[in-house]
Amino acid sequence: MRIRKENAVATIEYMKMIRERYSRLGYPSYQWFHAEEPPAWTPLKKPLSKSRVGFLCTAGTYVKGQVAYYYKDDTSIRAIPKDTDVANIRFSHLTEQYLPAARKDPNCVFPIEPLRRLEKEGVVGEIAQDMLSCMGAVYSQRRTREELVPKVVASFQAQRVDIAFLVPL
Repeated sequence: MRIRKENAVATIEYMKMIRERYSRLGYPSYQWFHAEEPPAWTPLKKPLSKSRVGFLCTAGTYVKGQVAYYYKDDTSIRAIPKDTDVANIRFSHLTEQYLPAARKDPNCVFPIEPLRRLEKEGVVGEIAQDMLSCMGAVYSQRRTREELVPKVVASFQAQRVDIAFLVPL
């Protein structure tokens, strides 16, 4: 896959913006995560059409009536029932400039309706009852690893998820 020049520039500008934002918040220069080893991939043990699919979005998605995310290092998650009306989906995220499109059509970052369609059409066995969301803009890699990730894993395990889809903002 080739990266077009305009996309590369947008990516670089995004990184510059994040570094500047964290600096204004009083943090030291942000160190991007670098994995020493590739992730341990696990083959799917049954067809996708028979699998229970978990879902995690990092757009700070929540349902009307739930508590919105705190903008700085919020490691909480929100469980969003798969039958939630799209009109009740809300977003709060550190990077507000990315949210106008999501607020017009939540499916562009939290594809609840397309996932329900995949379930109805039998492409996936079923979507787990609770779809998950978190604030993707957590500065602390340690807190992400020690606080956020265990909550997501515990929820997926409790729901007996076979495979998980990640939709980053």
